[in-house]
Amino acid sequence: MPDMSAHLALTQLVPFAAEELDKNKVTPGVLGFVVFAVLALAVWGLMKSMNRHMHKIDFTETPDPATATAATPPAKK
Repeated sequence: MPDMSAHLALTQLVPFAAEELDKNKVTPGVLGFVVFAVLALAVWGLMKSMNRHMHKIDFTETPDPATATAATPPAKK
């Protein structure tokens, strides 16, 4: 029965909340700005860290000696 009372409360309270809400006065406010700024700083820090890690990687491959000797044909004399 708790589900029925929760459903009844939601159906009765949602229309009242919708009537009191003025869509022209709703703004994200200071909290929205703070959350956005924190997320932006976190993304900036992650990008900076990734850039540092990517510069440490050496992309030149060394050939595998076993594959290199088998793939090269024997020298002609």
